[in-house]
Amino acid sequence: MKAMILAAGKGERLRPLTLHTPKPLVRAAGVPLIEYHVRALAAAGFEELVINHAWLGQQIEDYLGDGSRFGVTIRYSAESEPLETGGGIHRALGLLGDEPFLVVNGDIWTDYDFARLRRPLHGLAHLVLVNNPPHHPLGDFSLGESAVTEPEVNGDALTYSGISVLHPALFEGCQPGAFKLAPLLRRAMAGGQVSGECFGGAWIDVGTHERLAEVEQLLEARR
Repeated sequence: MKAMILAAGKGERLRPLTLHTPKPLVRAAGVPLIEYHVRALAAAGFEELVINHAWLGQQIEDYLGDGSRFGVTIRYSAESEPLETGGGIHRALGLLGDEPFLVVNGDIWTDYDFARLRRPLHGLAHLVLVNNPPHHPLGDFSLGESAVTEPEVNGDALTYSGISVLHPALFEGCQPGAFKLAPLLRRAMAGGQVSGECFGGAWIDVGTHERLAEVEQLLEARR
């Protein structure tokens, strides 16, 4: 199974750190955020990674190189304009192949064991959900016994972690350009084609200076 790290965001809420550094290279405890993912994916047995980038993306390529020093092979999908999550993945499908692949947002920090996702995919997508953080109290999707669905009752939704396994067929009929992933997932949910799990471990969406500080504190506590 291949894995894709989404690394094309500008990270405007992390300015001035991201004025001259792409968000995935912002450091937590001295290590770029994206390096935590690369090392975790390698440890989980993933050998082929795809990384998309846009803002200052050449810096990401210069830092990670071909991935050999991490024990993986990295290929890049450069975007000249922002394509959002769906459009970015769609552009990279040629690098990802015909089989299901793992996707992880480059701007989260987690201790999730990616090896758990190296198993057959039933349907078009499998989502890792987490308990709603303070900055996203209403959540995104509901998790039933057999499928992820749209929330039916206020308060029963969980937050999408930015970790998933997707089948290329999810993007059938899509055209090149910018588009979001969520509408594709909702269409698949309507057909009962999305499974999920709830992860209760460490997970932080590193979108602000305050949450970057949370990661620093967590890592310091684990030393």
